[in-house]
Amino acid sequence: MGNSRMIRVLAEVCRVITGAVFVFSGFVKAVDPMGFGIKLGEYLSSFGLFGLKSMAMVAAVAMITVEFTAGICVLLGAYRRWASMAVLALMCVMTPLTLYISIFNPVTDCGCFGDALVISNWETFAKTVVLLGMALFLFRNHKETGRFYSGNCRWFVPVFAAVYVAGFSMWNYYRLPCIDFRPYKVGVHIPTQMSIPEGAPTDEYEYSFIYEKDGKQQTFTLEDYPANDTSWTFIDAKSRLLKKGYTPPIASFTLLDLDANDATDRVLQYPSNLFLLILARAEEASDARTGEISRLHEYAELHGIPFYGLTGSSPTGIEHWRNLSGSEYPFLMADDVLLKTIIRSNPGFVWLHNGRIMMKRHYEDFPSVEEMAEAIAAGEPVGKGRSWIIFNLLGFSLPLLLTWIYDRATLRRKGSKHINADI
Repeated sequence: MGNSRMIRVLAEVCRVITGAVFVFSGFVKAVDPMGFGIKLGEYLSSFGLFGLKSMAMVAAVAMITVEFTAGICVLLGAYRRWASMAVLALMCVMTPLTLYISIFNPVTDCGCFGDALVISNWETFAKTVVLLGMALFLFRNHKETGRFYSGNCRWFVPVFAAVYVAGFSMWNYYRLPCIDFRPYKVGVHIPTQMSIPEGAPTDEYEYSFIYEKDGKQQTFTLEDYPANDTSWTFIDAKSRLLKKGYTPPIASFTLLDLDANDATDRVLQYPSNLFLLILARAEEASDARTGEISRLHEYAELHGIPFYGLTGSSPTGIEHWRNLSGSEYPFLMADDVLLKTIIRSNPGFVWLHNGRIMMKRHYEDFPSVEEMAEAIAAGEPVGKGRSWIIFNLLGFSLPLLLTWIYDRATLRRKGSKHINADI
């Protein structure tokens, strides 16, 4: 009796932890599906599968849907056997993959929690091993876990979860992430995010120097190397990072004009309003909203607001965009990875005021001239706010709750004393 009870308790713990991790991981990726698609593209490039990069976005949404749906089913005890089997299968794939990434470091981080929680590759591998053990235990003891829906209504859980998270992913793809986990969120003052506080810890290194004398090499430290002894011949110097110092949230932000002159301060230190049209790759940018862009540019010129195109493309790409859109605004250059981090849209619109991000918009949601005038008059950052988070939480949880209430009422009406057997 005691062992049976212990197994049930452990199975429930594994169910809650594994399900919660999968739901959280799928959710934060669904918030920023383009970011996850970019990460998948990095994976494919590291494996030499360049021809498949065009499918990265489709694969990203599919993986998000599977991960989130499996997590919800595990949490709510729907299709316990199949859900635990799906989680175990995913962990069996991820464990050797994260081990490979930890050893060979083809990407800086696995992206398993998007930008919401960035952990090292070895930390990712350790997390995966723990989850693999939990998933295996859960699969072997799935019948010991609880279930919240009867056999009559359990089908609703995976169907609704899959449809919802796929739709949620596409909404965030076409309207920018509803929660911005990156350092360039609306309201952020970029220069402040680039600064290093006084007294912040710096990187600490251990240095070693290799010298040779009479055909023998010897390694010295910074304190005892033979700097003034000419009988020793210098061979090599090495350094090893002992302790990582403070890294500002925005570690690199450099803008150049077309003559390669630094234009960073021109943008970040401008004391009033400034508009940026960001085209990470101008030759690949959508031309669906060139009319709205032209009207915003005309509004900026009329009110003396600087308007810059910001791109990571070559002059050929800029010329392509100018021919396509008829644009006359000046262009500045930046790293395309930086631009994709600032805004997940190509093109995307950013309004700055004295280096502070006041608005970011996807090209499918560019502001009208009237909206822009009202926003500038108000002088407040224009973000999606907490109402978006509450709306999405209610939009997902309320149908599940109502279905659960209906399921319980049906069972009581039929006189059932327990939920139907699950598989």
